Amino acid sequence: MAGARLVRANRAAARAVTTGFCRIEAAVVGTYTKIEDAFIDRYLTREGESTARAKERLKQESREREGR
Repeated sequence: MAGARLVRANRAAARAVTTGFCRIEAAVVGTYTKIEDAFIDRYLTREGESTARAKERLKQESREREGR
């Protein structure tokens, strides 16, 4: 009986920790992506180029430099 309550409490705590971690992770990644997009838009895009296209171009240039 006492063991079952501890198991349920442990599962609830694990679920709460996991949920909190996922929320924090989503917030951090989302904020980083916004900052990255703003930087690329401001400093790395060429005239008339979208941010997404600039990211693709930068990845391609990086692959070419690495010899892939």
